[in-house]
Parts: sequence; C-alpha cells; structure tokens
Amino acid sequence: MADLSSYPIANRWPAAHPDRLQLYSLPTPNGVKVSIMLEETGLPYEPHLINIMANESHDPAFLSLNPNGKIPAILDPDGPGGRPMALFESGAILLYLAEKTGQFLPADPVARYQAIQWVMFQMGGLGPMTGQMGFFVRFAGKDWEDKRPRDRFVAEVKRLLGVMDGVLAGKHWFLGDDYTIADIAMLGWVRAIREVYQADELVGFDDFANVKAWLARGLARPAVQRGLGIPGVA
Repeated sequence: MADLSSYPIANRWPAAHPDRLQLYSLPTPNGVKVSIMLEETGLPYEPHLINIMANESHDPAFLSLNPNGKIPAILDPDGPGGRPMALFESGAILLYLAEKTGQFLPADPVARYQAIQWVMFQMGGLGPMTGQMGFFVRFAGKDWEDKRPRDRFVAEVKRLLGVMDGVLAGKHWFLGDDYTIADIAMLGWVRAIREVYQADELVGFDDFANVKAWLARGLARPAVQRGLGIPGVA
C-alpha cells in the first residue's frame, strides 16, 4: 500500500484508498475537467472536496501541494517510475492523465499538438474570459453600475465562441472524429455559460449552432455527466 504520510495534504484530507490517485477539487468549470477525464479513462481515484468558500484551498496543507491555492490538484501514488506524483493546474493534469493512460491524446505528433493547442486555447482564453464574464453577469460584479467591464468580457466570449463555431463546422469534436482532452478541457466552461452564469441570451449562444451541437454531444457522454458532479457535496 502506498505511503502518503509525507504529504501534508494527505494528512489533512486522509485517503481511504491510498493506492488510488487522490483528487482535490470542487465541481467548478476548472475542477470538472479533471473529474471528467478520470471518469472517461476509468483510472481508479479518490475525490476529496475542497470547499473554496471556506477558504480551504488556502489551507497550509493544500498550499503544500499547490502554492497557487487553486483547485484542482492531484496526488498520484503511482506516478512516473512508481513514485508519488503531485500536480496542479488542470491543463497539466489533463496532459499527465492522457499520457499515463494512453487515452484522449493522439499518438500522431501533428494531431497530438493540435489537441494540446486547444487545451492552451481554453487555459489562456475561454476559461479566463468566461470566468470574468461570469463575475460581472452573475456574481458580485453584476451590481456594478458601470457595465463596460461586463460588456468587454461578453464581447470576448462571443468572439471565442465564434472561433470555436468555425472550427467545429462539419466536425463532431475539435479534432474531427476523435474525442480528446481538447474537448474535455472546454466542455465544463461552455456548459457554465448556460447553466452557471445564465448568459445564453447575452452572448447569443443559439447563434453558435456548431458549438451548441458539440456541447450536446459532450453532455450526452455518461462519463461527462458523472464527472460534472464530482466531488459531490457531503
């Protein structure tokens, strides 16, 4: 059995199954990227809910794993060479899990980097811009009288959706017939536009027919549906 006792996070959130990959997360658009990936791969794991509203992501034990204080993070007792592997940043975790399992990342070098480029698109564009839009549309920022910040992020989300819509024309997934980490990275964020931020009309979501169809295909996957609720609230 793996010994995780040297990791403060494993003492703060004890593992019932220390031989399994440990996931520290919350079902936010960033968090579900990893839970969906884990469900899709079938890799055994144990989820731990990190309550960001209670500031648990800034608990010293969590910071020992991710000094940036953001979910998700993982601790894999069976990392490279059989040694434990601690990792944060959802995009890096997706790449790690894809390589660990040999799933959802093409072996062909050209297709591989095409998938990675869309993960970076999500990390650098879709995720941050959608999250900022959500702040100004649904959360504290919605009460600000000056709507210019909101409108700036709404316009950028619309632009990004337009980019995605054009790329998805005639395709099932971002790489065509192959469902990859490119799709997994973006599903939670596009879903959030509608179901979390309730910004459908504001961004004209129905105008992006290819994105809308892609989202429906993604949400129809059983592993995606499971991953969207992990970790569950105790």
